[in-house]
Amino acid sequence: MNKVANSNELRLPKLIGDGMILQREQPNKIWGYIGEGKKVTVKFVNTIYETEGNREGKWEVCLKPLPDGGPYNMEIKADKTIIIQNILMGDLWICGGQSNMELPVSRVMERYRDEINSYVNPLIRMFKVPMAYDFEAPQEELIEGYWQPLTKRNVQDFTATGYFFAKKLFEKYQVPIGLIHTAVGGTPAEAWISEEGLKAMPEYIEQIAKYKNKDYIRQVLEKDEERINQWLHRLDNLDRGMSSKESRWFEVDYEDKDWATIQLPTIWKNEEMYLDAGVVWFRKKVNIPASMIKKQARILLGTIIDSDTVYINGQKIGETGYQYPPRIYDIPQGILKEGENILAIRVVCWRGEGGFTPDKPYQIETADESVDLKGKWLYKVGTGTAIEALAPQIFIQFEPIGVHNGMIAPLKNLVPKGVIWYQGESNASRLPKKYKQLFELLIKDWRRVWQNEKLPFIYVQLPNFKNIGCEYCYSTWAEIRDAQLKTLEVAHTGMAVTIDIGEWNDLHPLNKKDVGERLALIARSLVYNEPIVCSGPIFKRARVSADQVILTFEHIGSGLLAKGGKLEGFTISPDGKRFIPARSSIKDNEVIVWHECIKQPVEVRYAWEDNPENANLYNKENLPASPFKVNLLEV
Repeated sequence: MNKVANSNELRLPKLIGDGMILQREQPNKIWGYIGEGKKVTVKFVNTIYETEGNREGKWEVCLKPLPDGGPYNMEIKADKTIIIQNILMGDLWICGGQSNMELPVSRVMERYRDEINSYVNPLIRMFKVPMAYDFEAPQEELIEGYWQPLTKRNVQDFTATGYFFAKKLFEKYQVPIGLIHTAVGGTPAEAWISEEGLKAMPEYIEQIAKYKNKDYIRQVLEKDEERINQWLHRLDNLDRGMSSKESRWFEVDYEDKDWATIQLPTIWKNEEMYLDAGVVWFRKKVNIPASMIKKQARILLGTIIDSDTVYINGQKIGETGYQYPPRIYDIPQGILKEGENILAIRVVCWRGEGGFTPDKPYQIETADESVDLKGKWLYKVGTGTAIEALAPQIFIQFEPIGVHNGMIAPLKNLVPKGVIWYQGESNASRLPKKYKQLFELLIKDWRRVWQNEKLPFIYVQLPNFKNIGCEYCYSTWAEIRDAQLKTLEVAHTGMAVTIDIGEWNDLHPLNKKDVGERLALIARSLVYNEPIVCSGPIFKRARVSADQVILTFEHIGSGLLAKGGKLEGFTISPDGKRFIPARSSIKDNEVIVWHECIKQPVEVRYAWEDNPENANLYNKENLPASPFKVNLLEV
């Protein structure tokens, strides 16, 4: 196990602290560290618990079950006395996954500002688990962390998905909700499974052997940091826009008459100026009316691939170091002027594809006015000499078992009500066909950690993303969704379908309200035992009648519905290889699929694309059907 400093002095883990939420109606462990044989007394809600330190310098007591309520204080006494204040009994939920669970409320403020600003609830609290990994052993303690109530100040850091989930549950049950936020952007499923849990997939165990050597990890990270810094240094030296002898390219008096023109926003690979890697500068003259000059203004520049620095009238306004965050920069008073203003943007492309993401906001705005920035811009490549593409940064936390040991194992003494999980994007780019096995191992492993074979596990099926494609293409996101669908075979699981609330041009769609509320809807049915419709239609079985395929579904609620009119999203195949759009209709709450050119269909698919935009099968409760495929030779 891991190294917990043996001390004669009473000490508590980070999870045991002011403002914590304990699981109502269940026994709860309180634990800590002290010298062997030293007595510890815990007083909580009119009950006294006594224990002593063991040979490893640890102690624990088990609190009797209590109903929801509080706030309470807890006194822990040994060589000194520690008072823990403002403890609530409520429901404790683990919020796990990668960046779409990690994404904070601050990123969705533009969409939900009024709703978020008007809601304060100190009975909803979050503990954010710090990113940590270890490949040698499961860790006993978190390196840092503390409980935060949902206040106007703290809400910005809450997981957005968890925020809307907790808010909905509280509105329904008026019970304190605790969120244990343990998520890391970019992590594949195998990073969250223990070494014991991955024994069924030995290829992953072999993969991590080298990472058990901390000196090796240090050398890898130092070498990678040096490589990136050298590339950036070389890039800066090659960039004529920053080293021009006359004037730098962001300055107002710079002469840009020889620059080429481009229509923004656009992705460079679609343009004649395609650049594998390097710096491209953009300039635009923007007319600002007098009515905007004395108002608080900001600039919105969608998202930019990969990093950017923005200047207005020669003054630096803001910068972002990677592609995903929305570019929203406040403009300090005195920089904008009436009439002509010079906007300059330095964009760094690391590899292969750069540009300004289409279908995003591009404007300078005040509270009541805006100036559109889309359209004609001037541009010039800053790195006149070619520079090699920058290979991706190495993230050790993506390797198997690492974050499990650092961010799940230390939570083992908690008693969660359940888990909400949003992950799968990273596995789509690895081996999507292995995802079902990995995901089932992860669920089993977490249930082992918390010693609860029935621990509810509710997860988000991947949303729609990427360009609208053809039904004939291989879709890694469809493969992951299918694995997630089949994981419903595992008992005490639930899945929120989100193929209608993603964004084609954003890996991190901002509609986290519907995501959180759909997870809460499933929790109400699966965990709180409400007799409600909690899911959209889920494929159940198929039968063939002549040249037609009749599909039956579960979770049809009040009935099946083709949202918006004609039923779409189905494809059909005569051989399992070639697929064409099918005709489809709803009759007696079943779906009939056919095509006059196919007399003996072999396979039917629904919404089998990265971005199945036209898929419109719902139930009348307005919940979308999950994508699926069925081989008719196997029915």
